[in-house]
Amino acid sequence: MYILGIEAATPVAGVAVVNENKVLAESFVNNKRTHSINLLPMIKKIIIDAGIKPEDLDGIAVSSGPGSFTGLRIGITTAKTLAHVWDLPAVPVSTLDALAYPLIGYDGLVCPILNARKNEVYTAVYQGSNSNIKRLTDLMAVSLDELVRVLNQWQQKVLFLGDGVDIYRQQITENLSERAVFAARSVALPRGVTVAELGLMELKEGKGMPPLEMKPEYIRLSEAEVKWAERQKTSDQCGCGN
Repeated sequence: MYILGIEAATPVAGVAVVNENKVLAESFVNNKRTHSINLLPMIKKIIIDAGIKPEDLDGIAVSSGPGSFTGLRIGITTAKTLAHVWDLPAVPVSTLDALAYPLIGYDGLVCPILNARKNEVYTAVYQGSNSNIKRLTDLMAVSLDELVRVLNQWQQKVLFLGDGVDIYRQQITENLSERAVFAARSVALPRGVTVAELGLMELKEGKGMPPLEMKPEYIRLSEAEVKWAERQKTSDQCGCGN
């Protein structure tokens, strides 16, 4: 079973092909070029590098959020289009789950944080162990102060990773002191190979879906949606819509 994994929910563009036994090929760039430029050439090359053809694929997994609204739209649209054209099931994979998954083996709390702007992070808290990693909270968009309050429910060390670390490292250290540790950069950003591996697990459990049914997991409204809601509220209050 061959799965194509696509990561585009963050500034990273990542693509990989895996099967049940190994990673066949992976590409990862963090070069500030837009995903609309990077993704399709990367996908074409990765499939060739993996030594397969599109008709050999059994599904396409894609990072479904939370993350950049633009990146999510590009990644999911790309995955949906290819899956539809190639007649494959699609598998949405949480960006935060994909970040946490490689930390299986760490015995403590794992906390991926993605820059959500507006002084907030996209995050969730996971319990790591020697053989598993389990999500303890819902996916959230919160301020760092609020995240610290959530983390203070536990007394374990907390391993942080994600593109929010560079922004909030000092604040994290000041609030959690010696409880805060930080992942190596090699595992700190989401990868297409992790999306593919998680997607393969989901697909084997029958959780693939028709590609056109797949939707991004934004967690919060986009700026355009917020402004639209504000206009609607103002219109309703003044009776302008009548």
